[in-house]
Amino acid sequence: MTLERPDGIVLSFVRRLGSVALFLSRILSQCIPAFARPRLIVHQIYNAGARSLVIVMLAGLFIGMVLGLQGFDLLQRVGSEEALGVAVALGLVKELGPVVTSLLFAGRAGTSLTSEIGLMRATDQLTAMQMMAVDPVRYVAAPRFLGGVIAMPLLAAVFSVLALYGAQLVGVQLMGIDAGAYWSQVQSGVGRDDVFEGIMKSFVFGVACSLIAVYEGYHAPPTAAGVGLATTRTVVASSVMTLLLDFIITAAYL
Repeated sequence: MTLERPDGIVLSFVRRLGSVALFLSRILSQCIPAFARPRLIVHQIYNAGARSLVIVMLAGLFIGMVLGLQGFDLLQRVGSEEALGVAVALGLVKELGPVVTSLLFAGRAGTSLTSEIGLMRATDQLTAMQMMAVDPVRYVAAPRFLGGVIAMPLLAAVFSVLALYGAQLVGVQLMGIDAGAYWSQVQSGVGRDDVFEGIMKSFVFGVACSLIAVYEGYHAPPTAAGVGLATTRTVVASSVMTLLLDFIITAAYL
């Protein structure tokens, strides 16, 4: 067994990055024509968003409850329990909401997109479309990409709202914080820039995760093992890219 040389690894990474960039350009060129079939895009939004809603809502509720417990314990040490609302809200809107939603999206919707398109590749459905002069990027890849991009900010918003109510449930009902003080802190502490940063992150994460899922499925080897490997790569690459992009965007806003 021989190890690959470092220059070979770099060259392979550059080639793959270029391939992804070219594929993205093909998808973007077909996004406008794809809107000619709005029913297909709505169906993909349902597949990527509505079918991920239950896990996103449950995760948001329980993560909000954990934040309420941990935040109250921390703020109680400095005598600032009433600031629980703004502390939880800022952490959710700017960071946890978009990031955790993206990770959940990659694990549920991303793998579904990759396996679906990969199976179409394995059963020669994409090849058959090309033989009939039908562009599979326009009719298969672009609608699924748009569905993921549109669904991600909506899922992140649902996650943040449920997490805020989860933190309120713990802080107000269990720890005795005044409900009016909690929500007034949320309202006064979260500004437009904070909300816009969260929306921007969720949109960028949606583009990255949807692109990776569609690309891996479209270029998956036409075998059962190839589709399984492509699905695994989707989860790993989407998770790493989410965390990397989160750092870059956060640093840009500081």
